[in-house]
Amino acid sequence: MPNRTALYDRHVALGGRMVDFGGWDLPQQYTSIRDEHLAVRKAAGLFDISHMGRLDLVGPRAEEFLQHVLTNDVAGVEPGRAQYNLMCLEDGGVVDDLVIYRRGHEHFLVVVNAANREKDIAWLRKHLPDGTTLTDRTLEVGLIALQGPRAEELMPKGSSETKAIPYFGFAAGKVAGVPALISRTGYTGEDGFELFIENDRLGSVWDAILESGRSSGVVPAGLGARDATRLEAALRLYGNDMDESVNPYEAGLGWTVKPDKGEFIGSEALAKVKQAGPRRRLIGLSLKAGDIPRHGAAVTSGGKKVGAVTSGTHSFFLGHPIALALVEGPSFPVGETLGVDVRGREASAEVVKLPFYRGSAHSAASPAKS
Repeated sequence: MPNRTALYDRHVALGGRMVDFGGWDLPQQYTSIRDEHLAVRKAAGLFDISHMGRLDLVGPRAEEFLQHVLTNDVAGVEPGRAQYNLMCLEDGGVVDDLVIYRRGHEHFLVVVNAANREKDIAWLRKHLPDGTTLTDRTLEVGLIALQGPRAEELMPKGSSETKAIPYFGFAAGKVAGVPALISRTGYTGEDGFELFIENDRLGSVWDAILESGRSSGVVPAGLGARDATRLEAALRLYGNDMDESVNPYEAGLGWTVKPDKGEFIGSEALAKVKQAGPRRRLIGLSLKAGDIPRHGAAVTSGGKKVGAVTSGTHSFFLGHPIALALVEGPSFPVGETLGVDVRGREASAEVVKLPFYRGSAHSAASPAKS
């Protein structure tokens, strides 16, 4: 039976169409994916993302440990800052993508994908040094995200000032009078906040945000809108755009690999990939209205299969279908036309520059130091 977040009853009361996602009962949508999608782009949408794994890492060797198991350089992350990261196998395949939050010199919060939580915990504990503790707090602490260009101004009464929180920064404060960890991060391409709140107070904060923001266009948003907005921003989805058979360079995430920091799990294999060049590359595709590409659909060039769609949807905001595809060999140039299998016929797809859409996230504050 799937897990349920502390907001399950509220989702049902709001008309949420519940689905199993990563072992959790979550709303696919409340009204329509289109309306929720556009609300995130124009005002703000409120997401329940309590399914994401939340792990506390504490100890004098916590930084050293993360440097060993992650690709990015954690040493440069100051307290109050977050960093996007990858965890790889020895052969360079991606175990998971995650975000680390530095709460103190010896204290990190690690947020991992829901479907990978147990796998990630086992992997981390396998390499955990003596004197360092890893605690799973997923079932104790809730996580919701208010995302959109007006998110900051639409925080409810009784909330802490957030203007000083930089992009990929966080601070302890209050939301609607309730203690929270307020992080300027997200998965939509827009400005906004991910709010870590104890489960027994989560419902009151959810209610306060929706009540105070309703007249300004704030709506509850489900998985459908989250997937569409993240794809427009070309943010990768683990299990679709990458997995243990895909390395960071193939996924277009080579910028997270910092070989100068010293050896880490997968560093030797990734150095070889960088030197030789990746065998496959992730590209963006734009299609005509009605030609919606699906995960796994064949991508062709000159009648020959060159790869497959990893993520695809109709973009209500852009007005046409978009897709990410993993293709063999050197990347196809922007403007080139490829074929994509759509319901048994070959549809025309144009290679486009990523991201498909650049929202308010990077303009809201200084970019992440990562």
